[in-house]
Amino acid sequence: MNMPRLALAIIAGFVFIAGTDMLIHGVWLMPDYNATKLLWRTDSEMAAHVPWMFMAQFLCAATFVAVWAMGFAGSTVSSGILYGLLMGTFQQVWALIMFVVIPMPGTLATKWYLSGLVQAVLLGIMTALIYRPRRATSG
Repeated sequence: MNMPRLALAIIAGFVFIAGTDMLIHGVWLMPDYNATKLLWRTDSEMAAHVPWMFMAQFLCAATFVAVWAMGFAGSTVSSGILYGLLMGTFQQVWALIMFVVIPMPGTLATKWYLSGLVQAVLLGIMTALIYRPRRATSG
C-alpha cells in the first residue's frame, strides 16, 4: 500500500465530503429542511453535534479510500466511477430506510439518495486520480 498517497487521498476525500455536504445540505436542501423543521434538531443542537459530523465524514472518507486501496488501486478512472457507483449505492441505502422510518417527503429522500450517489462517484474519480499503488521494483 502506498501510505503517503493513502493519507493524501483520505484527507482530500474528507475535505471533499465536508465541502459537498455543506453545499448539498446547507444550500440545496435547506428549503426542504425548513419545510420539515419539526423533524430535525434545532440549529443550536446541530452546532453542538458538528464534531460528530466531522468524525462521520472522516470515517466515510477513510473507509472509502482504504477499500479502494485494498481492492481497486491501480485501476483506471472508469474503475473509480464504477467503484463510486457501487459504494454510493451501498451507502445511500440509509436514505431509503430514513424515508421508511421518518415521516418525510419522498422528494427529500430522493434528493438525499441521488446527491449521495453523485458525491460517491465524484469521490471515486478523485480517489482513482490521487491514490496510486507503489510501483513494483524490479530485481
